[in-house]
Amino acid sequence: MKKTDKKTEKMICMALTQVCETALESVDDFVWITHMVNYLSLASSLNVVCVFKTDDGLSRAYQSKQHEYLYQLINDQLNRVNIKLSRLDKQVHFDTEEACQRSHAGKWKERLTKFSAQHLSQHLNKRTLH
Repeated sequence: MKKTDKKTEKMICMALTQVCETALESVDDFVWITHMVNYLSLASSLNVVCVFKTDDGLSRAYQSKQHEYLYQLINDQLNRVNIKLSRLDKQVHFDTEEACQRSHAGKWKERLTKFSAQHLSQHLNKRTLH
């Protein structure tokens, strides 16, 4: 990782930590947030995953439009550190601990690695089509 990438990573982490702290206080069933990024194409490759405890909790968040609140919160905090997402609605994702337990036996590293590979593949396919 280059020195500039490390600085950018630190800024992303600071922004998402603020999102997490705010969401923990204001979004029911929200538990944590993480991200994946390819620094060669930061704006289009940065993916943020908001994790809820239960599937029902995530469903309630969608029903009460809390996902839109999280989109805005993430966008605002990243903008504060001069990071702009290309497609917010395609780069912010929602998941649950229940779903990870069901499909990956609670192994988040495996789940996120698979997720990251899928989105990188989609991103590369889109770039080759243009």
